[in-house]
Amino acid sequence: QVQLVESGGGLVQAGDSLTVSCAASGRTFSAFANAMGWFRQAPGNEREFVAGIKLSGSSTFYADSVKGRFTISRDDAKNTVWLHMSSLKPEDTAVYYCASSQRRIFIPTGASLYDYWGQGTQVTVSS
Repeated sequence: QVQLVESGGGLVQAGDSLTVSCAASGRTFSAFANAMGWFRQAPGNEREFVAGIKLSGSSTFYADSVKGRFTISRDDAKNTVWLHMSSLKPEDTAVYYCASSQRRIFIPTGASLYDYWGQGTQVTVSS
């Protein structure tokens, strides 16, 4: 059984930085995924792709709205993926979810292409 657990969310001010993490338990990344992704969902909005990273090599992909501000990284030995967020804006406020995908396409951006999901962590950016 794969479990993804996010942590590190909180309340910050606009312009601040925050890092959220996603730890996988039960199996190593490579046993159940080819890519890891971060999504977010604000009230009344659909869940949207934020960033993704391939588990072979170090390819990454970002949504235009966060490009240059957010960085996704991983540590295979720790079975952990991080999303470092800087220059945060109020519109970044959302519940952030990590997810894993077995698809072998580059880095999936559609939520339906991800297999396992964490429970989410709230990030609130005040103006």
